[in-house]
Amino acid sequence: MSNWRDRQIDLPENEARGFLKKYTRRSFLVAGAAAVAAVGGYEWVRSRPEENMTPWPQRRVLSLNEKIAHGYLNDKHLAPTYKRTDIRFLKPNGDIGLDDDVDIDSWRLHVQTGAGASPLQLTLADVKSLPQTTQIVKFCCIEGWSTIVEWTGARFSDFTRRYFPPGQQLPPYVYMETPESDYYVGLDMKSALHPQTLLCYEMNGKPLEDEHGAPLRLVIPVKYGIKNIKRIGAIRYTDTRPADYWAEQGYDWFAGL
Repeated sequence: MSNWRDRQIDLPENEARGFLKKYTRRSFLVAGAAAVAAVGGYEWVRSRPEENMTPWPQRRVLSLNEKIAHGYLNDKHLAPTYKRTDIRFLKPNGDIGLDDDVDIDSWRLHVQTGAGASPLQLTLADVKSLPQTTQIVKFCCIEGWSTIVEWTGARFSDFTRRYFPPGQQLPPYVYMETPESDYYVGLDMKSALHPQTLLCYEMNGKPLEDEHGAPLRLVIPVKYGIKNIKRIGAIRYTDTRPADYWAEQGYDWFAGL
């Protein structure tokens, strides 16, 4: 007994052509209606008032993504680590704030721990005096490419504990900028204190080069590269959510992976 799925239906040629014509017309109309709806929706979103260079419906979606990513992030959720044989070339993508070569001897890291606190001016030796950490992790660019890099530096959590008395409540945010304030990032404190967040001074076993942010840059493998600010000139701990260069251009402020 043959299966009904195997049965072949024969239609006269004129009926078959009529069926195909009707089916093709219907498909065209449905596809056209969907395209019109999509274009209309896109134009509606584009026409909405902006928040930080982004139409507010899109900014609402980015904010929702941020809440989900922030809730997921904790000290036990670590970015994968790799072997030295996995290390690959990291192209020096982005040079905002790196216009001039740096003089490491005269470079200073300006740190503001809070309102009323005296500002600090630290040397690279001050950062290097903290326990050293090396990790081999993936660097993920928001443009869609990634590569494996070895980073060496001090955990930002160790840096923070040195300049805040034990038991003192930390501000919820951290702001970092290049020496001339051309590039800047804002971080939530949970991301900043993640155990893989480093103030980095070496890459692939060698001191940082100018194009990669010498003498000191941020490495935060739980976020996209746009948060990994090069050549840090100032760090401010703050109670208010700080500005962020790419968030002001319409990107996600949190930028988590």
